[in-house]
Amino acid sequence: MPNPAFSAVVVGGGVVGGAAALALVRRGLKVTLVEAEDALALGASGTNSGILHTGFDSVPGELETRLILRAAQLRDAVLDTLGVPVLRCGALMPDAPLEVASTAARNRVEVRARRDGTLEIPGESVTDPVHCTLAFAAAARAAGAQVRTGFRVRHIGRGGVVFATSGDVVAGDVVVNCAGLFADEVARAADDASFEIYPRKGEFLVFEATLDRILLPVPGTRTKGVLVFPTIDGHVIAGPTAVDGEDKDDWSVRPEARDEVLAKAIELHPPLAGLEPVAAYAGLRPAGRNANYVIRTSRVRPELVHVAAIRSTGLTAALGIAEHVADLVAPGRRERPLVAGEAPEYDRPWYLRSRSATPLTRTLRVREP
Repeated sequence: MPNPAFSAVVVGGGVVGGAAALALVRRGLKVTLVEAEDALALGASGTNSGILHTGFDSVPGELETRLILRAAQLRDAVLDTLGVPVLRCGALMPDAPLEVASTAARNRVEVRARRDGTLEIPGESVTDPVHCTLAFAAAARAAGAQVRTGFRVRHIGRGGVVFATSGDVVAGDVVVNCAGLFADEVARAADDASFEIYPRKGEFLVFEATLDRILLPVPGTRTKGVLVFPTIDGHVIAGPTAVDGEDKDDWSVRPEARDEVLAKAIELHPPLAGLEPVAAYAGLRPAGRNANYVIRTSRVRPELVHVAAIRSTGLTAALGIAEHVADLVAPGRRERPLVAGEAPEYDRPWYLRSRSATPLTRTLRVREP
């Protein structure tokens, strides 16, 4: 962009939108964050694993990998300042192929190879993605940003004028499209049909159990596979599946998901055998049709910047993505100090924010972290 913008409308109140709004307001822009739902983090951001990956197994050199690695450099200082809970437990990958350690070395991520073939990744951790999203938005608000919910984009006019289905209007010198599952629809609201998003469903099972590390399978070419990991409030989760679909509003857990997840989870962590899950939930990841990490200025609207097809690494890479967007929109501007805002509380753990999340055998008892 030839000139730094002085105002921005960020569309999408998930973790990436919240991080982008925070990064832009810290560079002195007048920022309005708009979210279609009545609250933030009700989409993909509130129903992921909560794992903060190091990028040890990410393809070297790709934009996604570069932003994951950059986010890892920024993360501790930001999350500590904002009071976001993090379980810095590390991860183990049994029977890891030699190329995984080689990839980690190329990405300059610390790993340790055990004699039994297990790979230790000490930097992997778990957070509460809803808390994280709300903390980003609260810090942005404390720095002067406006946050508006219930604002569903109907049309984006020339010059950065954004019209809502309710009749409300906001305007900015730049519009940043962080709409997750609906980023392609927001793009089409500006006459840009250059990419398509489809939902990739990930189903999870929750157990009343304890675990001191994240357990990772050897990742495939399409997904990272079924993981077993602890939560910050003392439960254990296994998942996800990876089921491609078309319905962006289908948050249901398939009947067959239990057996699909449980078999792989027990193989990775045998103590789960004989345990019944106490809850199940599904998340939808915004996958791109033949596209990944679409972060660029629109080819038909110079005032529109897309941040789309972020898939499952949005939480991990959010701070790197936000910095990248800020460099694109407002390069060279000095960054204001980070100050925590007061984030609203919510009444359910993040892993039960899915619209279809249900207890299975008995009421889930959430323990204090």
